[in-house]
Amino acid sequence: MRIVASGTHASGKSTLISDFHAAHPEYLVLGDPVDDVEREMDDPAGEPSFVAQLRVSAMRLRQHADRRNLLAERSPLDFAAYLIALEALGRSPGALIPRAVELAAESLSTVDLAVLVPLDARHPIHVPSDEDPELREAMDLALLELADDIEHDVASRFLMVAGDRAARLRSVQEAIGR
Repeated sequence: MRIVASGTHASGKSTLISDFHAAHPEYLVLGDPVDDVEREMDDPAGEPSFVAQLRVSAMRLRQHADRRNLLAERSPLDFAAYLIALEALGRSPGALIPRAVELAAESLSTVDLAVLVPLDARHPIHVPSDEDPELREAMDLALLELADDIEHDVASRFLMVAGDRAARLRSVQEAIGR
């Protein structure tokens, strides 16, 4: 099964991926695209960084198109949502959003399951101010709205996970039938 885990920064994606991979080591895990672009970027939370990460994320899914047991941290959906969030916060004119959404939908057509990891007030993960909590909240909202908008236009199933880390893992395992 081809799976992507999507969510804003510090939402629990990495923990979920780590837990899933420990239980399913046969899966190839593609790490966060920020690791491939952050050294090149002056502002890791700026529009150029999110566009670069979107490209890396889409390229990785294409490169591993024949891989069945795949789990990617983030998908182009994440970065389209970040671009929408930047526009909503007045930090970007939003000119790149239509193409980003199109690329996100195209990429999700190669994925079996898109796991959405939203912020969960019952299990909060606190971030310091240098982690841009305003952007984090705006992206979370944008991601959920974007997923709702395109869910019917792509072949992927969407799964929203909640709860503690064991509940999130259990939700994903149930969704893949294990």
